[in-house]
Amino acid sequence: MKEPFIDDPSLQVILKDIPTPFYLYDERGIRTAVRRLRSAFAWNPGFREYYAVKAAPTPGILQILKEEGCGCDCATETELLLAERCGFGSEDIVFSSNDTPASAYRKALETGAYINLDDISHIDMLDEIVDEWPKTVLLRYNPGGIFALGESKEGFQVMDTPEESKFGMTEAQIHAAVEALQKRGVECFGLHAFLASNTLSDEYYPVLAEKLFELAVRMHIKHGCPIPCIDLSGGIGIPYRPEQRENNIEAIGEGVRRAYEKILVPAGLTDTAIWTELGRYITGPHGALITRVIHRKETYRTYIGTDSGSQDLLRPAMYGAYHHITVMGKEKDPCDGLYDVTGSLCENNDKLAVQRPLPSPAVGDVLFIHDAGAHGHSMGFQYNGQLRCAEYLYCCDGSVRLLRRRETPDDLFATLVW
Repeated sequence: MKEPFIDDPSLQVILKDIPTPFYLYDERGIRTAVRRLRSAFAWNPGFREYYAVKAAPTPGILQILKEEGCGCDCATETELLLAERCGFGSEDIVFSSNDTPASAYRKALETGAYINLDDISHIDMLDEIVDEWPKTVLLRYNPGGIFALGESKEGFQVMDTPEESKFGMTEAQIHAAVEALQKRGVECFGLHAFLASNTLSDEYYPVLAEKLFELAVRMHIKHGCPIPCIDLSGGIGIPYRPEQRENNIEAIGEGVRRAYEKILVPAGLTDTAIWTELGRYITGPHGALITRVIHRKETYRTYIGTDSGSQDLLRPAMYGAYHHITVMGKEKDPCDGLYDVTGSLCENNDKLAVQRPLPSPAVGDVLFIHDAGAHGHSMGFQYNGQLRCAEYLYCCDGSVRLLRRRETPDDLFATLVW
């Protein structure tokens, strides 16, 4: 059974001053996750985590990660602006985008971010706006085919068929891109790939690393280019369901080390830094959506209506994703029935859980929706005129700090022309 990172008496104290719904993030949990990751890859002197900003684009969280030595993985111009305003410098930002507008590349060049090219055609596009090409460019690789580790589909919830993915280049395009960029003065090349999302296997990173390391050796031999960094991107998942096994980050780090020593070291690539772009692993388990039951409806099913909904947590409606729910104060009560936990949108898929066993939720009960610290608030929306909820940090000292206020109707109307 999953346990909330805050107990019911402590949460009830918070609820005296803060109305539901809201997101609550656990500072201690976030810092611990980063430190475990860094320790698992301490064998690589150049290792660095570039946190995937899209997972939780909240300055208060990014500042914590900055304090822990992380950089930022940005995918859009706005994320670049956010990283810049949070004080991240040029060495702290990787710009991994796709179908990229020229304005976003201009901003990436202005900030001095590492540019990760998604497509060979972007070289000509950049020629039109770049004054001087950077000395290092990353190239995004897509090996095609179907990616699998010989296990069940559980854990590969979003993407596991690279040939259907819009991201990255073929190996032939990678080699052609290196040749084209060398003519433009680029000297060093990094590699990047993202093959699967939310993997629950300690083998994913080592297998991905082997693919990238082998390609790096072929690039080094064919083009004589240094390979200063290899970015394993994201993909390390979290156990959303109570029965799922948590990834062993230490075993993952060790698996990548073995691949590094087997493939890169004999090729003379002994100084290549390993980078990661984890979002879900870092903050996912350490954020929760706190919502209150406001209705209980009995028809053909029992519907538990909350003051939140898909506008605050889209993943269940979008992916059919599971987020565990604790009815606070009833943690040890038996699950007496099946319930659909809903919001108030005029859409039937506006459900945070479907036919979920729960200990009889009553009006006024508080629900702690687990593992919402990544791709939770950031995927929120305003359909039906819904207002996105606030975000708070549960600090290491037990205090609570506002990270983002709740939206108001004025925020919603601010862009309208009357």
